[in-house]
Amino acid sequence: MEQIEQQIAAYKQEILAFEPATAADLEQYRIKFLGTKGIVKAMFGEMKQVPNERKKEFGQVLNGFKQLAEERYTQFEHLKENGAAASTDIDLTLPEEPHRLGSRHPISVVRNKIISIFERLGFAIAEGPEIEDDWHNFTALNLPENHPARDMQDTFYISKHPDWLLRTHTSSVQVRAMESGKLPIRIICPGRVYRNETISARAHCFFHQVEGLYIDENVSFADLKQTLYHFVKELFGDTTRIRFRPSYFPFTEPSAEMDISCQICGGSGCNVCKHTGWVEILGCGMVHPKVLENCGIDPEKYTGFAFGMGIERITMLNYQIKDLRLFSENDTRFLEQFEGAL
Repeated sequence: MEQIEQQIAAYKQEILAFEPATAADLEQYRIKFLGTKGIVKAMFGEMKQVPNERKKEFGQVLNGFKQLAEERYTQFEHLKENGAAASTDIDLTLPEEPHRLGSRHPISVVRNKIISIFERLGFAIAEGPEIEDDWHNFTALNLPENHPARDMQDTFYISKHPDWLLRTHTSSVQVRAMESGKLPIRIICPGRVYRNETISARAHCFFHQVEGLYIDENVSFADLKQTLYHFVKELFGDTTRIRFRPSYFPFTEPSAEMDISCQICGGSGCNVCKHTGWVEILGCGMVHPKVLENCGIDPEKYTGFAFGMGIERITMLNYQIKDLRLFSENDTRFLEQFEGAL
């Protein structure tokens, strides 16, 4: 018993003389005296050797020893906090690293530009479902069942419902607008469309369109041409050359395709324009009287024009991009080029 008391007294002297210089010294002290295998716990283990009549007295000695060891550790705990701060290799006075923000996709940028141009001409935006029925996507547009022009578009049909499909153009939105019976109509229809095509640098199984429709009394082909002239000059600049070529679409008569001078080669000829200097950007024409009848509009009183363009093709020309697949690959090296674009 006396030997244990002498040992505790020696440990007390060591504790009182303890003067740590670093957090590491303090940690060594904690392990030695206060750890699970430390001296304090070992001394409490000696209680079993103390006679019962002296257990109370020895317990008071042990509690005083434990309290002294803990108080001495608490005195120098500030070293531990300073050591933790010093151990981190971070200068807290430096400004934080900025978060990387995303940017608008080039398709969205061009889509918004197109919408803005036509909104200034008084066109409203109309939208419709991407899963469409046969009537709105084909039949109402003068493409009855087995019409050969249906072969112009490879369609994704929904197998359980053969009369339903993924829309092949946003013309279906125009049909819905005409069926509403609210005249005059002056709308553009931006949206995503689907066609069963082989994916390549010039084609994809899904893409984006903007189609336009204007129906009122005394609307002429001259109105169509001037509208599209204005659109091209606003989007591509005054130096862009424009030409119209006769074409065929079941839902317009007469029909035309509009070309502009190639923005990539400047009209001198390249792979994109197939060395012609011209690139077709949209189809257009006067709304076919049969389409007006199908939608409940009197073709004797009302006339109108319609046009449609692929946003991807416009974007490729606007930014001189040569591969359509880049738009859907999510490659940040490509997308970061359009940061700050409006």
